[in-house]
Amino acid sequence: MIDNEYKYRINKVIDHIERNLDNDFSLDELAKISNFSKFHFSRIFQDITGETPFKLILRLRLEKAASLLSNRNDSISSIALKCGFKSLPVFSKNFKSHFNESATSFKKKNSNLNKVNSTQDKNIETPSVYICNQTKSIKWKVDMKNNESIEIKDLPNIPVIYVRHIGPYQGDVKLFERLFSKLFAWAGPKGILDNGDFQTAIVYHDDVNVADKSKLRTSVCLTAPENTKVDGEIGKMVLEKGKYVVARFTVKADEFQKAWDWLIEKWFPTSGYQPDDRACFELYPEEPENGTFKVDICVPIRKL
Repeated sequence: MIDNEYKYRINKVIDHIERNLDNDFSLDELAKISNFSKFHFSRIFQDITGETPFKLILRLRLEKAASLLSNRNDSISSIALKCGFKSLPVFSKNFKSHFNESATSFKKKNSNLNKVNSTQDKNIETPSVYICNQTKSIKWKVDMKNNESIEIKDLPNIPVIYVRHIGPYQGDVKLFERLFSKLFAWAGPKGILDNGDFQTAIVYHDDVNVADKSKLRTSVCLTAPENTKVDGEIGKMVLEKGKYVVARFTVKADEFQKAWDWLIEKWFPTSGYQPDDRACFELYPEEPENGTFKVDICVPIRKL
């Protein structure tokens, strides 16, 4: 069984890679972050992740590129550069090898930004904008019965502690119950839950539509002071501040993907926004009741 301290250190390395995916990395740099000797780091990393550090970096870059191709109107060359590829031919070769088609073909088939026309052709109601007099903010009227509200918000930095899962997770309520139980069991004795002023969140690090399902990363989180000292399997990170679309839904366990798909495929193409590079996450304002969840889906945005 792999020691939790090992997992914690490797998660620190992966978090660093994810935050700096457009940078160059060296083995010395990554080993230093892990606090393992560089002579042992690669083997430990592969034992835990199933990949060498540089295979993981390449895969994350390609999966991020595929996600951006689906959700941005940026050029292929600018997306390649944003994902850490200094040469378009190198990017194109690796993309085709990984996805079995060219980036151009993938973008044409998968772009969510092109779906607004097909939606209008089918005479399906699309979200309409209005101004809320109470909050003086822009909101949307929508046809999705599970949706309660959609707003554009400037969210602050949100420090969290987390337990991470790698692998499939969709619809697996028991998995998330186990992960939250593990997180609460660690946080309780540390006094983090004492005043009740905390929130739970789930961060999705990978695009479920393009990533290898066996390597999907999700972090079950609890808000905590930024100076919280973590250990073992518990890590910490910051959900980055910035502009987000915050869509509140009331859903059953098997309806989460439907809510996400609606937001990405129906709302975004008519909104004037596109997803930004920060991580997407879910915030839970209330405890689930009778198998029903109230959830705020938070997706970072920027103007088209």
